[in-house]
Amino acid sequence: MHGYGSHENDLISLAPLLPEGTIAASLRAPLLAPHPVVNGFAWFTIGQPGNPRISALDDAAASVLEWLDRIEALHGTPPSIATLGFSQGGAMAIHLLRTAPERFAAAVNLSGFVVSGQAHGDRTMAETRPPVFWGRDVADPIITDAAIARTEEWLPSHSTLTANLYPGIQHGVSQQEISDASEFLGAAFAGAASSPAV
Repeated sequence: MHGYGSHENDLISLAPLLPEGTIAASLRAPLLAPHPVVNGFAWFTIGQPGNPRISALDDAAASVLEWLDRIEALHGTPPSIATLGFSQGGAMAIHLLRTAPERFAAAVNLSGFVVSGQAHGDRTMAETRPPVFWGRDVADPIITDAAIARTEEWLPSHSTLTANLYPGIQHGVSQQEISDASEFLGAAFAGAASSPAV
C-alpha cells in the first residue's frame, strides 16, 4: 500500500523482489490527497501528524477487506495473505492486521507507524503474536517521535517483531530493506503453511 500523495503504480515495482510465487496487488487509496498534491491519494486524512483518528483507518481497512472479499469470491482464498505498505500504507498494513488478524499471515511496515486507539483484533494479536516487519531510519524526518515511540511500545506486545534500522534512507526504502522484507515474508508464508488450521 502506497504512501500519502502517491498511487497504486508506485510500490508495485517492488513485486519482482518479493518471494518467488508471490502474487502482488497494489491498491489505490480511497481519498484524493488535497492541494498541493497533484494526482495523489491518501488512506486517511493526516489530522494531527503521526496521530490520525483510528476511525479513519477503520474506514480504509473496511474498503480493503471488502475488495479482498470480492477477489476471494472470484478466485478462491489464497494459502497466505500478507500486507505491505510504506508510510501511510505502512500504518494501513499494521491496521489491517489489527482489524482482521485471522485473515493475514504477516505485515510489513516500511517507515510507517501504529495508530493510537483500540482495534477489533488487538486482543487476538496480543495472544497470537503474528509476524510483523518494521523497517525505518532513526533520522526519518516525516514520522513524529511520538508515533515512533507508540509503535516501539505497541508492536513488541502484539506481534513477533522483526525491527530493522536502515541509516540513510530517511523517509524512503532501500534495496537492503526490501531484500530483508522479502526474506521475512518467505519465512512468514512458510510458517503459515505449516501451521494447523484453526
